[in-house]
Amino acid sequence: MNQELGKLTAQEIELLHKAPVLVSILIAGADGNIDNKEIKRAISLTESKQKKSKLRLSDFYTEVATDFEDKIRIVIQSLPSQVEKRTAEIAGQLSVLEPVLRKLSNELAIEFYQSLREIAKAIAESSGGMLGLNSIGDEEAPLLTLPMIKDPATY
Repeated sequence: MNQELGKLTAQEIELLHKAPVLVSILIAGADGNIDNKEIKRAISLTESKQKKSKLRLSDFYTEVATDFEDKIRIVIQSLPSQVEKRTAEIAGQLSVLEPVLRKLSNELAIEFYQSLREIAKAIAESSGGMLGLNSIGDEEAPLLTLPMIKDPATY
């Protein structure tokens, strides 16, 4: 991935690094309450993605995982506290990923997009359902497909 990042501006690279944080907050906060369980799940996901991701994304997630909890908390502080406004703000930031992903190889763009969707699903499952086991809430469900990001498989 590092070679492909060379095609991007510093601002575009920063957006790629921020995307997992934004997705984590988007899904965790969809019900109006970002709880510690969801933040801990987001942290563990980025740490596991270092090891489980395909080689090209593992280096990326190693960088992203560094101080991930601090990054989440800083971004949360910068966003509106109202759910609708926060969701709209995050959706707006994530929607500008498409031109950045188009600069990457299609295969890498698809892997990156799928990794964001995996994060979304895992966080949604982390605190929903009976006893918090693997159930996605009504507020989170429409966001899981990350509709604000065009699927790279379609271009």
